[in-house]
Amino acid sequence: MALEDAKNQIDHAFTRESARGLSYENAFAGAPSFLRRRYTKDLSGVDLAVTGIPFDQAVTNRPGCRFGPRAIREASSLQPYDPPYGWDFDPLSEFSVIDYGDMAFDYAKTSTVPAGITSHIKTILDAGAASLTLGGDHFITLPILRAYAEKYGPLAMVQFDAHSDSWIDDDPDRIDHGTFVYKAVKEGLIIPERSVSIGIRTTNPDTMGVNIIDAPEVHRAGPDTVAAKIKNIVGDTPCYLTFDIDCLDPAFAPGTGTPVWGGLTSGQAALILREIAGLNVVGGDVVEVSPAYDTTGATAVAGAHVAMEILCLWGWTRRGSE
Repeated sequence: MALEDAKNQIDHAFTRESARGLSYENAFAGAPSFLRRRYTKDLSGVDLAVTGIPFDQAVTNRPGCRFGPRAIREASSLQPYDPPYGWDFDPLSEFSVIDYGDMAFDYAKTSTVPAGITSHIKTILDAGAASLTLGGDHFITLPILRAYAEKYGPLAMVQFDAHSDSWIDDDPDRIDHGTFVYKAVKEGLIIPERSVSIGIRTTNPDTMGVNIIDAPEVHRAGPDTVAAKIKNIVGDTPCYLTFDIDCLDPAFAPGTGTPVWGGLTSGQAALILREIAGLNVVGGDVVEVSPAYDTTGATAVAGAHVAMEILCLWGWTRRGSE
């Protein structure tokens, strides 16, 4: 059946009739939506909407992650042929998942972007769906969290990152990808004692009370121990998962703006993400994929797989409920 479908399926981003099911369209052909989901602005009956926020004007080093959503979508075309390996369920068939497209904004009016992001995500949440966001730099997580906290109250945060992103910033007008955690704690969007940052390997003496599992601890303790520690910290608190691709070592993800050696391997990250299944993940994002710095495309591939894992984590506690 898959072979017959592959002969006939094309541009599933526009031609697929259902928001559920696998896709056998040739990976090298057609319009690239995320996991060959249908592009639509219709949120009726949608369980989860994938959306891109191609904003990178808050970076401290190399720009280029505005091209991340497009690259991740293209890289994801290798994945929707089969259920995700090792999960024992198929979120693409069990849930209605769409590609909601990118957020529109005026690149010359940066000051309007934060409120625009919050409104964009709030539209998805108000329709009863969850969001999975493709970035864009890590600043975008702050206005996303504002939308989520409005719906759920203060959240636990699970952050995969090389940097704590908790540098002091008391200027409400500044837009900076290295301060979103500081502001999220200050605004009461996240519960620091229920939050955890994994993969940290840059110095910042004030982590705002967020628990830290740094990269050396991951290497020494191993993924299973780290996953158990994350689950113990977060408990059953609704949590938002944000994955900065620079959590991975530059050997595995060179296409990012602020690479730091000594990071997680893609295998370690995959194991940790699988082993935290059961957390009440209400939404998530993948950020800081800058494809221009990686001629192999490996960074975008990693980003696409991380996004699929977030989808699986979100679906794990909801499977069989429909």
